Amino acid sequence: MSNQKRLGRGLQALLGGGFGEPQGAPHEQDAAYAPPHDEAAPAGGDTGVLLLGVDEIYDNPFQPRRDFSESEIQSLSESLKEHDMLQPILVRRMAGGFQLIAGERRLRAARQAGWTHVPCQVKEADDRLVAELAIVENLQRQDLNAIEKALSFQRYIEQHHCTQDDLAQRIKVDRATIANMMRLLELPGQIKDAVAEKKLTAGHARALLPLGDERKQIEFADKIQTEGLSVRAIEQLVRETIDAEDREPLSVVGEDGVSRPVEAPPKNAHLADLEQQLKTALGTKVEVRQSGKKKGKIVIHFGSPEEFERIRAHLTGHVDPAQQTQQG
Repeated sequence: MSNQKRLGRGLQALLGGGFGEPQGAPHEQDAAYAPPHDEAAPAGGDTGVLLLGVDEIYDNPFQPRRDFSESEIQSLSESLKEHDMLQPILVRRMAGGFQLIAGERRLRAARQAGWTHVPCQVKEADDRLVAELAIVENLQRQDLNAIEKALSFQRYIEQHHCTQDDLAQRIKVDRATIANMMRLLELPGQIKDAVAEKKLTAGHARALLPLGDERKQIEFADKIQTEGLSVRAIEQLVRETIDAEDREPLSVVGEDGVSRPVEAPPKNAHLADLEQQLKTALGTKVEVRQSGKKKGKIVIHFGSPEEFERIRAHLTGHVDPAQQTQQG
C-alpha cells in the first residue's frame, strides 16, 4: 500500500468518517463548490457544509507549515474565482469564532480572491486531535519540506509527552517514517536550512548522518551542492570515508623497543555489515570487536558532549530536561 493511501486512511480514521474522501488530484480538491452565500450556520457539534465569514476563522497554531508559496496561492485563488470550492474547509468552534483545522491554502486563496465567506465543516476536536489532523494533512503534501514535517513530529511528541510509537499509531503511519524524518533534526543547522530551502533533499541529508562529525557533514553537504552528487553517490562516499577511519593503524613494540605499525586483520563480512547497520542507526562511528566465538564488545564513538547527549537520548528514548532547557 502506498504512503499516500496510508495517510489518507489515517486522516479518515482521525476524522471518524465525518469528512468526505478527497476527490481527484490535490489541486482539484481545492476547487469547485460553494453553497449559496446566504446559507445560515447551524449550531451544535459536527455539521454538514455551512458558510462562515473569513474573518471569523482564526489561524491553526498547530500548523506545521511556515512558508506558503505566493505564486501557488495566487494560482489557487484564480482557480477559486473560476470554479468555486470543491471541498469545505475544516474548522472547530472557539470562543469568539472558529479555528482552522485543515485547508489553510484554500482559506488564504479565498481571502486573496476577495471572498467574504467560505464553505466549512465544523468538527468537534480537542487540541491533540487538531495537531494530529494538521500533521496528517501536511504529510500528504509533497511541497512541505522534510524539516517542517520533522519539527511537527517533535512538537507533538514534546507537547503530549508521548513516544514515536504512540504518534505512529495515532496518525496511522509507519514508525520508521517518523523516526527517519526526525533524525534530520540531528544535523547541523546549516544543513537543516539547506533542506528547508530545498537546496538538499531529505535523502541527501539522511546519507550524511553516519558521519557523526558536524564539520564533515557540512563539508559533504557543500560537496553535494557544488558537484551535484546523487544520493547513491554520497552514500558511497560516506561509506568509504567511514571505512577509511575504521582502519586505524595498529602498532607493536619490537625487541628493540621501537613501535612499528602492523596491518589490522580484516573483519569478516558479517561483522562489517553489523557495524554498518549500527553506524546508520546511530549516526556515528561504531566498532564491533569480537574476542571469542560468542564474546565481544561494541564501541560507540562521539566527538563532543553534544553528540554524546544525542546518542544517549537516541538509545534511551529519553531527553535530559536540563539539556532540553539549554537547547530551548
